[in-house]
Amino acid sequence: MPKLPGLVTGLGVTMKTLFTTVKDGSVTVEYPREKEEPPTRARGVIALKSENCTVCMLCSRSCPDWCIYIEGHKEKAPPRREGGKPRTVAALDRFDIDYALCMYCGICVEVCPFDALFWSPEFEYSEFHIANLLHDEERLNEWMDTVPDYLPYEAGSEAKVKKVPR
Repeated sequence: MPKLPGLVTGLGVTMKTLFTTVKDGSVTVEYPREKEEPPTRARGVIALKSENCTVCMLCSRSCPDWCIYIEGHKEKAPPRREGGKPRTVAALDRFDIDYALCMYCGICVEVCPFDALFWSPEFEYSEFHIANLLHDEERLNEWMDTVPDYLPYEAGSEAKVKKVPR
């Protein structure tokens, strides 16, 4: 036998929301016609800032779905200081993410040490053909326009270091 106070409370919530309406008379938002703003720092699609990518492959190796494909090559670069020897740097040839395989865990964004991957709040990128969900470097760079700026930390949220007595 169910607990009656819990059942009555649940029915009360149901009745309260049953008669609650939004400004046009509906309780829900009709998505294609009305679009809500996603919350701040919402996870939509992963954007790439390719000039920051050093082809270290950390994102690709840490991806549990293996949905990131990276190819690169080595190039000669001028020395950093006068009189130094030339150095080799990695150049990005291909960076693709297959969103048909991606589970949006965000591990790739977290492990990138060079801030090349970001979360964009953009969520409308569905396709009729599953093959079109493979986004190349050019399309991933376009998503960078939708990445919001960093929000300042809230007061009191800075890390406080405790000194441990020795």
